[in-house]
Amino acid sequence: MILSATPPIQDSAASLLQVSSTDVDEHCGGLGRWRLSYDQISAGAFRGSFTQLSLPHLEVFREITSQQVRQYGQLGADSFGIGLPWHGDGEVNCNGASVAGAQVIACVDAEVDMCTPKAFELRGVVASAALIEELAARLDIALPRAVWHQLRVIEMAEAPVLRLRAHLAAIYETVSAAPKRFDDPVARQALEDALLVEIMDMLPTARTSDPGRSAAARRRTVDRARELMHGSGDRSLSLLEVCKAVGASPRKLGYCFKEVLGTSPMHYWRAMRLNRVRRDLKRAGGIETSIYDIAVQHGFWHFSQFSLDYKRHFSEKPSETLRRARLAA
Repeated sequence: MILSATPPIQDSAASLLQVSSTDVDEHCGGLGRWRLSYDQISAGAFRGSFTQLSLPHLEVFREITSQQVRQYGQLGADSFGIGLPWHGDGEVNCNGASVAGAQVIACVDAEVDMCTPKAFELRGVVASAALIEELAARLDIALPRAVWHQLRVIEMAEAPVLRLRAHLAAIYETVSAAPKRFDDPVARQALEDALLVEIMDMLPTARTSDPGRSAAARRRTVDRARELMHGSGDRSLSLLEVCKAVGASPRKLGYCFKEVLGTSPMHYWRAMRLNRVRRDLKRAGGIETSIYDIAVQHGFWHFSQFSLDYKRHFSEKPSETLRRARLAA
């Protein structure tokens, strides 16, 4: 449920969007032009907020999520993005790598797939890839091609990263205290130029993190397992089938998942299936819909245990989700 939505400031050059939600899917619906989907991995009531300041050539964002989530999709065609983890109870896992110190999350025209911890905050900047390439050509900067078409954890020089953090902190202090300052076109231009200076100062120092051979092998095992989990169509695979397909024992697969995603394969796979059930229930407005049939379709054969797991995960019964869908229909 959307708790609040502040209408964008009506301005041809800048706008401010602020939304809050108590549902992970509706949170995704408030992410502007980003084409992302989220699955809630940890159990508990979801709370999320998203703030986006749109400047003439940049979008500055701040996102807060209360639960561990998997984020996947596309940031936007021809987009360049840099994200800085701000707060969180654990590590951000991105392609098998975690973010720390002067590292940032970066991508150019890429698919996004990462897992974020509970009580997590991410701040960053999004621009068009064409703008970044044009500036790099004019400033004689060699762009790190490793970030093209893949979301990566990138190590940057510490000083420009700290300066970018300071700019982002100041922006959201102003958003909270005096958002009207962004109505001034001179202030907007000065802010945009300052952000671009720091980004162009960071990029020449960028280098991808090397996870090492063993970490890369664990990541490949997890990626293959997740590919099977997410691409299994209407029939839900069992964990045994996934283990056999990737050639790993349950113990080995558990170790790989814990290292790469910070959770067990069983917990991850159950969370993915619960999210699928929830979405099917929210789409099912008809009175003939059977919660049991939907649960079985996604591999939950023990209905009373499924009901307990569902309520623990989303803080509501499956019947309450379906009732709300029927009322909406």
